Amino acid sequence: MRPASRPVRRVIGIDPGSVNCGWGIVEARGNTLTRVASGVIKAGRGAFSGRLITIYDAIRDLVAEHSPNEGAIEGIFHQRNAQSALKLGHARGVALLALVHAELPVTEYEPSRVKKAVMGRGGASKEQIRSMVALLLKSSNQCGLDESDALAIAICHLQRLPSLNRSPL
Repeated sequence: MRPASRPVRRVIGIDPGSVNCGWGIVEARGNTLTRVASGVIKAGRGAFSGRLITIYDAIRDLVAEHSPNEGAIEGIFHQRNAQSALKLGHARGVALLALVHAELPVTEYEPSRVKKAVMGRGGASKEQIRSMVALLLKSSNQCGLDESDALAIAICHLQRLPSLNRSPL
C-alpha cells in the first residue's frame, strides 16, 4: 500500500514595516522548499493612514493571487524609539488583519526564533539570513533584506510540525 502523500503547504511570511513591508511565499512539498514569489510592499512616506491601506490592500491581493494556506508574521520586539515601535505595531496589526480576513491560520515568530530556524543561532545578521535563505531556496537571486526576512519567516514556519500551525492569533 502506498503511503498517503503529504499535502502541499504554502505559507506567506510577512516582515512588517510602515514604509517597506517584506513578503515572501514559500511552498513545501515534503522536504523540498520552493520560493513561489516574494517582494516588498512600498508603502512610501505619505500620510500614515494611507500607508496602512496600501499594506492591507497589497497583502489581500497577494493572498488572492498566490493562495497560501497559512500565514506567518514577525512577532513584536523591543525598539528604542517609541514612535517607530508604534508605527511598526500599526503596520503589523494591519498585516495581521489582512491575513485573518483571508481566513488564514496565522502564527507569529520572534526574530531570534526565525534566525535560529534558518541559521541555527539566534544572533545572525540580516545579511547572513539573506545568504542562507538563498541557499535553502536554491536561488541565485539576491533579494533585499526585507524580502529575505519575510522568506525566512515563512521557512521558519514550515519547519514546525503541521499540527502546531493551526493556532490562529
